[in-house]
Amino acid sequence: QDNLDDAILDHVRRDFIILSADKTVGESLSELRSKTIGEKIVYFYVNDADGRLVGVVPTRRLLMSDPAAKIETIMVGHVVAVPASATVLTACELLARHRFLALPVVDADGKMLGVVDITMFTEELSDVAERHAAEDAFQLIGIKVQSARERSPWIGFRYRFPWLLCNIVGGITCAFLVGRYEAFLDSVIVLALFIPVVLNLAESVSIQSTTITLQSLHRGRTNWAFLARALRREFVIAGLLGLGCGGLVALIAGLWKGESTVAFAIGSSIALSMVTACLLGVVLPMGVRAMRGDPRIAAGPMVLAVADIATLALYFSLAAWMLGSS
Repeated sequence: QDNLDDAILDHVRRDFIILSADKTVGESLSELRSKTIGEKIVYFYVNDADGRLVGVVPTRRLLMSDPAAKIETIMVGHVVAVPASATVLTACELLARHRFLALPVVDADGKMLGVVDITMFTEELSDVAERHAAEDAFQLIGIKVQSARERSPWIGFRYRFPWLLCNIVGGITCAFLVGRYEAFLDSVIVLALFIPVVLNLAESVSIQSTTITLQSLHRGRTNWAFLARALRREFVIAGLLGLGCGGLVALIAGLWKGESTVAFAIGSSIALSMVTACLLGVVLPMGVRAMRGDPRIAAGPMVLAVADIATLALYFSLAAWMLGSS
């Protein structure tokens, strides 16, 4: 949601389900079977005899409770609700603070008017039942709130500039590497033509590997056994990807320039670079987690900068070794 100053009532969902506190679980389930329930229902809300919101029942609790139990005995009595006079920003703050998937919106008399949930603010979340995806959504909501509270350009600069330093350091290091092999590139100019291809392939495969690793870390897999299995699996996959991509680029280079030795050196360098970049996508997030940091910081500039440096170093050193011995 871009306009955080909007009134929350302009954005609430009306497809919520109300249960009666004095009815049993069995009676409530029978009533629910006769109603059309929306796909986004996460919680059932409980009213008292006067129609005021007095509790919340999570879906799982309703399904697993004794059919003879009263709703008032299984509901969560402490309800965090959004007042009808609130803005979208206030709703964001409440969702981020309490980590609920949805919150009821109530009027001054405590009567429910609608529901606000995290899918209204985060397009990245496709299934609210996935808790690891929900954690990402809460973080995104927190960023939205922080951005709204801190509108100063200077604060935005201080928050974003350190990450750009990773790109600057990585780019300058890569420039030094290219300069170190300047004379070699002058003699084998075709290697320079394929530098963008090498970097793009390495960056793509490292980000793929990082994404898979982050998904696993969300599920709590952080032990050494997981790291060993992940490295073994990614090594095999990266090897196959490297052989496929390196072989294709080598074929194109050979047909284009007619130099089989150079083409083989390019293909081999690409294959090894992709394997290295892929393994970095596993090791860096795990390393950040081991240092008690947020592994997601390794998913952006850090991985790309390290992958670029390692890729160019391998590309030039392996190609120089192979062509120098031919």
